[in-house]
Parts: sequence; structure tokens; C-alpha cells
Amino acid sequence: MDKIWQEMYDAARKVLNDRKISDYVTAGGVSAAVLSSSGKIYTGVCIDTASTLGICAERNAIFNMITNGENEIRKVICLFKDESGIRDGGAPCGACRELMVQLMPNGKYKDIEIMKDLKTGTIMKLGDLTPEWWIK
Repeated sequence: MDKIWQEMYDAARKVLNDRKISDYVTAGGVSAAVLSSSGKIYTGVCIDTASTLGICAERNAIFNMITNGENEIRKVICLFKDESGIRDGGAPCGACRELMVQLMPNGKYKDIEIMKDLKTGTIMKLGDLTPEWWIK
């Protein structure tokens, strides 16, 4: 498996830090790393609020990438903790998928790789998770 996945895992692991920000906001229970077309890794964490103002870790990492002048995604990994420890994997939610689709022109979103399981090397393409887009 490509060593970049381990680098992305390590970057996401560094920011995974579940914490209470206020009575209404928690953050860091899920972290993500995205690899841009330049080869740079950007990270983000989930921010959960008492209303719908929160954001997923994947979108936070993507917004970090955009803030830093890039806009093309190659790979995505997310991490979370459960009773067995730190785990990777899981498919991005619909809002995260939609952002990636709209961000990547001309169907290039289909080639974004999403790590499902680092230990087994299971990778999915966003095109397999989102085969048809609502805008034609």
C-alpha cells in the first residue's frame, strides 16, 4: 500500500482530540485528512453543536485545503474512537460527498480514493459511493 496513507493517518491522528468546547459545542471526536493534488495533506476535525451549525471532519479538512489555495482532492481518510480504540474508515456522509462532487470538475470526483480500512488496505472510490450526481 502507498505510504501516503500512513502519513495521512498520522496527520489525522495528531488532531483527533475529543473535547468539550462549551455547553453547546464539542469538537475533535472525528478527524480527517485529505491529500490535495499538490501532495500536501490537510486535516480537520468534526465540530458538533446544539443546532445544525456543526461540520464534519472531512469538510473541515477540505475547507482547510481551500483556505490554503488548493481545490483538488486525491485521497481522504477519517478517524474516530470507539470502545476498541482508534479506528479508521467509514464512508463520508452525504454532505461531504456532495461538497467533493461539486468541488471536482468534469466528473473527476469519481477518482477520489477513500480509505475504508488501513489494516486491510480497503479503498473505495467516491464514484462507487456516488455513482450518479443530481446535476447533469
